[in-house]
Amino acid sequence: MTTLEPSALMRRAPGWRYDLPSVHEVPTSRFSLNDINPPPNHADGVYMELPRSTVLLHGVVALLGIPMLLFLFYVTVCVYWNLIDYIQDFDWMMMLTLMLGPVICLWVVFTFVRLDLTLPRDEPIRFNRSRRKIYIYQFRHHYLYLFSRKHWGVKPVAYNWDDVTAEVYRVYAPGHGGLIENVMLSVRNPETDEVIDRVFFTHDLYRGEAYWAIARLFMQQGPEALPQFIHPPRDWNDDDGLSHMHCLAPKVHWPAAIDRESRTAPSEGEAQ
Repeated sequence: MTTLEPSALMRRAPGWRYDLPSVHEVPTSRFSLNDINPPPNHADGVYMELPRSTVLLHGVVALLGIPMLLFLFYVTVCVYWNLIDYIQDFDWMMMLTLMLGPVICLWVVFTFVRLDLTLPRDEPIRFNRSRRKIYIYQFRHHYLYLFSRKHWGVKPVAYNWDDVTAEVYRVYAPGHGGLIENVMLSVRNPETDEVIDRVFFTHDLYRGEAYWAIARLFMQQGPEALPQFIHPPRDWNDDDGLSHMHCLAPKVHWPAAIDRESRTAPSEGEAQ
C-alpha cells in the first residue's frame, strides 16, 4: 500500500469557511439523501465506496489544449528560427523573454492536457466500518516534475476515520459562475494535530454535505441506516452511458493488497 511522507500542511487552506459535523456527530435529517446522484458505488456490512471526480468534464481541456499545443509549438519554432538569424540584434533581456516565453506556455498547456488525459474515470473513497479506516484512490501530480512516475499516477492511501475532517471552502471566481463552494477532507496527526494530507471530496456543497452525512451514517450505524437510493449504483469501469472522452480515461484498478484490505474486515489477530 502506498503511503505519504508525513508532513505538516496549512491547518486551514486559503478559502476555508467552516467544518462540516465531526465524524462522531449523528447526521440529522436536514435534507433528503435518497435522491443523491450518483449514489454510493457499493455498500455492504464491511465497506462503502463513494464516487469522486476532481474534474467536472473529462476531455474538455484536452480537446481545447491539443490544438493550442500545436499552435504554441509552431510559434516556438518560428521564434527560435528568427532568433538564430537575428540574435546579434537583440539585447539579452529581450532574447531571454523570447526564448523562455513559448517554452513556459508549452509546459503549462501540456501539463493540463496530460492531467486531463491521465485522471482516472473515477477516484473513489472507500469507508471500511470494520477497520474504521478510509481508503482513497488518490491521483497525484506535480506541475514541475511533469515526466516523473514518482510524482504522477494513482497512489492510494489509507487513514484512520477518526482523524478525518470535512472542510468547506468558498472562493469567488468571476467568469466561472461567481461563487464556488467545494468540500475537502483533511487528515490530522492525532498526536500533534497537524494536517498531514488534504484531498478533494466534492465540487459543490450540497453533494459534499450529502456524501459526508452518508459516510457518517454508514460508519456509525452500518448499511441498514442508509436510505433507499432512487438512482442505481454506477460501475465506472463500464463504458455504458459515459461520454467518449470519459471512456478514454483510465479505469479504476486498485492495487491488490489495498483492494483486499479495504474490502474486508480484519482477521483475528491481525494488526490494524
